[in-house]
Amino acid sequence: MTASDPVSSVLSVRDGGLSFGGRTLWSHLDLEVAPGEIVAVLGANGSGKSSLLKAILGQLRLTSGSIDFLGRPGRRGDRRIGYVPQQKLADDGTPLRARDLVALGLTGHRWGIPLPSAARRRQVDALLASVGATAYGNVGVSTLSGGEQQRVRIGQALAGDPRLLLCDEPLLSLDPAHQRSVSELIGRLAHERGFGVLFVTHDINPILDMVDRVLYLAGGSFRIGTPDDVLTSAVLSDLYGSPVDVIRSHGRVIVVGTPDGHHDGAHELGGAA
Repeated sequence: MTASDPVSSVLSVRDGGLSFGGRTLWSHLDLEVAPGEIVAVLGANGSGKSSLLKAILGQLRLTSGSIDFLGRPGRRGDRRIGYVPQQKLADDGTPLRARDLVALGLTGHRWGIPLPSAARRRQVDALLASVGATAYGNVGVSTLSGGEQQRVRIGQALAGDPRLLLCDEPLLSLDPAHQRSVSELIGRLAHERGFGVLFVTHDINPILDMVDRVLYLAGGSFRIGTPDDVLTSAVLSDLYGSPVDVIRSHGRVIVVGTPDGHHDGAHELGGAA
């Protein structure tokens, strides 16, 4: 199946449940992600946001329910699922150029050292250009800024021509300017290439304008809908089982009163689960 093939949804989670020990992170989760759709995944610490991504990647097995990707049961190692991790600066002196990191997205699944290839160089050049990283393609990764490194990681994630992009807190520790540029890049590519996006974040505000729907996980339950439908005092108070205030000010969403008391004043409850 190619990116041009019509498909009603790239991802289908049906009656999904995930538990650890005696604790249920979420259950009876039904989620469909359409081509080009961007779904933000929000929730408290330990609510199972990152665990959902791991289940889609085949790294965790659901306690109940099923996950289908492109109409078939999901499997581990499917290169049509791209993954962008949390922003983490490369160690000083890492002997890897930006183009080398992108190239790993093309060859990292193969055994042995890849032979030089003009075709592969052209592919890497095209991927660097698609994420606006051509100017520093030959620069050491460890010398790049956090935002530049995230652009390169997005280029790496695009190497398999994904139909679904999983983003696990990709804006963490970035300054506001880089948060904006990275989120706008992901939004533009999703619409241009038609892949679905699950975007785990503790702060909805940098991506609020590009999000189609929100999946909010809390208290072993969830809500799915548009940001206006889900990010309300009534909905979040019901999810948490205690009063939560949602304030909208100057186009930003502020959540106050979550039970664990952990929020950044702009929105939401951080941390991966």
